[in-house]
Amino acid sequence: MTNSFEPALGRPASGVIVTGGASGIGAAVSSALAAVGRPVAVWDLDGGAAAEVASDCATNQGVAAHSAGIDVTDERAVAAAIEPAAEALGSIGGVVHAAGIVRPALTDVIDLDTWDDVIRVHLRAYAFVVNALLPELRAAGSGAAVVGIASIEGLIGHGAIPSYTAAKTAMIGLTRALSHRLGPSGVRVNCVCPGYIETPMLAPTIADAGVRAAFEATVPLGRVGAPGEIARVVRFLLSDEASYMNGSAVVIDGGVTACGGQQSNWEA
Repeated sequence: MTNSFEPALGRPASGVIVTGGASGIGAAVSSALAAVGRPVAVWDLDGGAAAEVASDCATNQGVAAHSAGIDVTDERAVAAAIEPAAEALGSIGGVVHAAGIVRPALTDVIDLDTWDDVIRVHLRAYAFVVNALLPELRAAGSGAAVVGIASIEGLIGHGAIPSYTAAKTAMIGLTRALSHRLGPSGVRVNCVCPGYIETPMLAPTIADAGVRAAFEATVPLGRVGAPGEIARVVRFLLSDEASYMNGSAVVIDGGVTACGGQQSNWEA
């Protein structure tokens, strides 16, 4: 019996570019892909941390791995990083855009610098990274896939982080548009919408036990999620097991959005 994540028809496993791959969900995705034999290129602004993740993938899982310290909002840097990644991985058949930042707006609703930075990292980079990698993805054939890391904030909104909410909402829309545009060439495009996940981005918010408990009280499963729980769904979406999934926004939030974010500790 073949591993369910192995390529169909005996195709060699194509490599995957993971932006924001040095920590949090991006690092978990890199490891999850390497665990089933997929080569990975870890792109992150923190080049040292990216190299560590890539080294772990190569050493522990025996896959080809590559890293680059790269600002994904810099189109020239992205373009220059593609050839070395393709040479290291053999081919590129997948992209995961996990790079992201969050900045609260507690005084002014819209702060120009915050707005531009957040939109640029989440949305603009998503579009331009995928566009830059299109020749590689199309060459990979019908198994090529893209996954964007959106958020439940793109579905329900959050008044303290309007730029992040806008960016994640737009990522869902861009995913749908790209699925329509690229589907005929065999490139599938989906996104995931994580809920409250224990990542470096959320860690400062839930460091206080009371705040953490308040978050957990809105989750029917009663806990904050782990990056690996998102990574395994991303891995599935990149695999041939998800060959007819295109244009989907998959919610992975322990049930938060299903119950409208209401307190979950109630008695029937």
